[in-house]
Amino acid sequence: MDEKKFDPKKLHKLNNPRRLKDIPPDYVWDKLNIENADVVVDIGAGTAFFSIAFLQRAKPAKIYACDVSEIMIDWIKANVVPKYPDIIPVKTEEDSIPLEDKIADLVFMINLHHEIDSPTLILEESYRILKPQGNIFIVDWKKKDMEEGPPTHIRCLPEQVKKQMIDSGFKRVEIVDEMPKHFLVVGKKEEKASIRQDGSI
Repeated sequence: MDEKKFDPKKLHKLNNPRRLKDIPPDYVWDKLNIENADVVVDIGAGTAFFSIAFLQRAKPAKIYACDVSEIMIDWIKANVVPKYPDIIPVKTEEDSIPLEDKIADLVFMINLHHEIDSPTLILEESYRILKPQGNIFIVDWKKKDMEEGPPTHIRCLPEQVKKQMIDSGFKRVEIVDEMPKHFLVVGKKEEKASIRQDGSI
């Protein structure tokens, strides 16, 4: 098993309620400075643990829970969708997301970035599927020794993530470094909405 990739056999760890204390959805939402998000995309959703948390917090119409693992997608279908039909599991590839352009108000990734071989490619995909003025946030483990999380040497620095987001076209990229174990990087797609001939957007 690639040490960078989460072992799907350990998926039970993804449902530990303690994760909501380490990465509080209310805290993250407040840092986004947005009022609402109708369509949300969770990349690297795993068991959709945080999809559920943000569904309850942000009240979107739908959340696409995306993951490369068939095991995770099947688990979501069996255990999450019956209770939360607004969560839609989507099987993805490492560098591509089979969703239409400009459909999402918010894209997020939690504890995924250190696993990705080509982070700029997935960030470009995130940019593509976001609506103009859409938002993105990335949470990942701080690059310091601790008992939990992946090996320290494969973790990334928030400054690296910020640069990758800027290189992918995102604006207003900011690092928030207040959580004990994780960093947060937020950004925005500031591409102007297209204006039709009748003046509507």
